Amino acid sequence: MKITFLGGGNMASALIGGLLKQGFAAGDIEVVEIDAGHRERLATVYGVFCHSGPESLAWSADVIVLAVKPQQMKVAVAPLVPCLNKQVVVSIAAGLRLEALSRWLGGYRRIVRCMPNTPAMIGAGITGLCALPEVGPTERQAAETVLRATGSTLWIENENGMDAITAISGSGPAYVFLFIEALQQAAEKLGFTGEHARQLALETVLGAARLAAQSPESAATLRERVTSKGGTTEAALRAMSEHGFGESILAGARAAEARSRELGDLLGSD
Repeated sequence: MKITFLGGGNMASALIGGLLKQGFAAGDIEVVEIDAGHRERLATVYGVFCHSGPESLAWSADVIVLAVKPQQMKVAVAPLVPCLNKQVVVSIAAGLRLEALSRWLGGYRRIVRCMPNTPAMIGAGITGLCALPEVGPTERQAAETVLRATGSTLWIENENGMDAITAISGSGPAYVFLFIEALQQAAEKLGFTGEHARQLALETVLGAARLAAQSPESAATLRERVTSKGGTTEAALRAMSEHGFGESILAGARAAEARSRELGDLLGSD
């Protein structure tokens, strides 16, 4: 399978690195990137062939990954319109809806929309995927192969759910970073040095996440097992609940989902 990336930024770089680790040949991956520095880095680090503009694009690729910024997408994909012929077009641009992409691509319909997240940079991401009805099983598999290079995948059939995926897994790493930051600050206020507070916060979150991932039991059950009646954990969780911990997470997710819908309307309006 030959893959061409339109855009060579951080997420494209993560995908390319993941694909090579999975055994893809560097010769089967090409990148179109206008920034000379990015081209040099990709060629040096990964050994892939980089083009300076779309006029040199390897249009015969089986999969074309759109990895430019959403605001630049309409102009960036214009040169593809007369050259598309059965390729699977995979967009990792946040917020851009399938119908807008199809319109900008001259009505082309073999398009998959994806929402990766930043842990993809270390191969620990999760990506939500949604496709137009014209995308067949083989084409869906090709798209999934590319995105699984940086972690796990989750297909949804209703594109409206992409706003919720954006709110949960797309923005979710920031929620976790905020929790780590708050836990570290709490440790410092309880007398630990900054170095020790950071270690305690990071190792606690990392260990708890690994335990939850490896356990067949729900997070709620694992939480209950740590929470002895009348103990320290119960006191902490009660205080957090009284300060609206769970409600604040839900409120944040809903705000992110609403903003994702607004951006989708704005980005695809022309």
